[in-house]
Amino acid sequence: MLKKLNDLQFVIGLFFTIVSLILLFNVLLGNNSASPLNTYTGGGFLVFGLAMMLIRGRRR
Repeated sequence: MLKKLNDLQFVIGLFFTIVSLILLFNVLLGNNSASPLNTYTGGGFLVFGLAMMLIRGRRR
């Protein structure tokens, strides 16, 4: 696991995945001030973050 944390591509993917989960949980919890932009941004960040983590895992 420590080797993965030294890999910048994995860390960036992990960051975007965590941020996307925060945005999506905010929408799911029913916060009335959450705009639809949070849903689209969270979905885009999730796809990007998972792609960053999975692409790096397949190259090794």
